Amino acid sequence: MAIEVNEALAARVIELRRAIHRRPELGFEEHQTAALVERELDALGIEHRRLAKTGIVARISGTKAGPAVALRADMDALPIGERTGLSFASEVEGKMHACGHDAHTAMLLGAAHVLATMRGGLCGNVVLIFQPAEEGPGGALPMIEAGALDDPSVDAVAMLHVDSRLEVGTIGISPGGVSASADEFYVAVKGSGGHGAYPHTAVDAIPASAAIVLALQNVVARETDPLATAVVTVGTIEGGYRNNVIADEVNMSGTLRAQDPGVRDELEARVRRIVAGVASAYNVRADVRVVRGYPPVHNDAALAERFAQYLRERSSLIVERPAATMGAEDFAYFAQRAPGLLMRLGVRRESSGATHPGHSPQFRIDEAALPLGIIALVLFAIAVTSGEIRS
Repeated sequence: MAIEVNEALAARVIELRRAIHRRPELGFEEHQTAALVERELDALGIEHRRLAKTGIVARISGTKAGPAVALRADMDALPIGERTGLSFASEVEGKMHACGHDAHTAMLLGAAHVLATMRGGLCGNVVLIFQPAEEGPGGALPMIEAGALDDPSVDAVAMLHVDSRLEVGTIGISPGGVSASADEFYVAVKGSGGHGAYPHTAVDAIPASAAIVLALQNVVARETDPLATAVVTVGTIEGGYRNNVIADEVNMSGTLRAQDPGVRDELEARVRRIVAGVASAYNVRADVRVVRGYPPVHNDAALAERFAQYLRERSSLIVERPAATMGAEDFAYFAQRAPGLLMRLGVRRESSGATHPGHSPQFRIDEAALPLGIIALVLFAIAVTSGEIRS
């Protein structure tokens, strides 16, 4: 079955995307965005309910029995000041849709438009999940815990993420691991303060902290399999009072990332060991706190392979297999509960300035990609609910 997005719907989706882009909202603050989604669903006659504060779950029921499939889009923005110069740039100071969630939400609404017109021929159920707080503190788990995947019980779940690595017209589908875990670590280094002129009377936390930062580089460089993927980044460091005072405390924080759960566990253990060893050598005390974040996203291999072939046969999209990234996505929790597929939508086009990576103040997408994303979402829903593909 070929799916087309007509000019009127393409224009409407662009209009919706721009409206969301102008009024970016952070995690669990997506009140205006959620209201926009609800108005659009009401106009289509699609039943929906609120979950997890600002989350929305909608359902399109077919006229025939069949599996249930979920399509998920995130809605939140980032605390970044926009510098794109677009005519519809953010009107909220210090906030921006710098990761494409405005496009994700608009495309899922576009898919809702298409699927609503197909009710008579649909099998099973299509669940539309509009999720808050992907950028933090995390909206996927609260939605799952509130029953987003339970009524009806979902047999497969998919999402699209815009990707500035891929040209417009391309969609990325890769089996297996496609993103990394994201854990936070915090280190408090404590010595004893004193006068800068008499360092021998104090225990300086600053050189000890510098040594810890350098030693942590060995976790990846010398203690992790070179064929495995891992990141240890120290992102902040604070300490000291003034130029002639020996610091008694330094605090630092960072991120640990891995695509393999076993490597993830090893990173934490190695960080703790290295910090403790350096602290002992420098005669300071160091406390380490690790906060576990999102797990890696693992695409169901059979689902990925079968849908990639399905797309090639039923659309003009160029299907590629992009490399996994070290970014994180709380879609991982959905993919742990049902066979999942994170797809990447090409939005790169040099002529329109769509070349900057996500989380950049200059991030933009080429909107010609939006109808293509709608087609991918709709075809996934049809493929699963009709039983043409299974994980």
